[in-house]
Amino acid sequence: MAEHPNAQIMRRANKAFSEGDIAALKEIIAEDAVWHVPGKSALAGDYRGHEEIFGFFGKLMELSGGTFKAELHDITASDKHAVNLDRLTGTRGEKALDINLALVVHIKDGKIKDAWDVFTDLYAWDDFCS
Repeated sequence: MAEHPNAQIMRRANKAFSEGDIAALKEIIAEDAVWHVPGKSALAGDYRGHEEIFGFFGKLMELSGGTFKAELHDITASDKHAVNLDRLTGTRGEKALDINLALVVHIKDGKIKDAWDVFTDLYAWDDFCS
């Protein structure tokens, strides 16, 4: 059975993120997309459009000294959505991050339009980003 096209989009997005390939991410994430990050840290909020979304990614890498990683565990997809199951790791000074994430995305016309980060340990995420 062939993999769903939206799962393929998410595999490309994960690979591009892991490699820091912003050009590829700009092709996958819609220009008017919104990325929703829960919590109370300085990184919490809604990021609208490429400039804000890639600024969020950049800030995350800056805070972690480039150690932040999203290790893909699995993907499930339908005609409108995809869900990545990831393990997030990184270090920030004396802090270490090691949590799971369900990244829920809405895909339209082959592009990510909305993304919601759902952390298994929001307290650990907030602590790491604070």
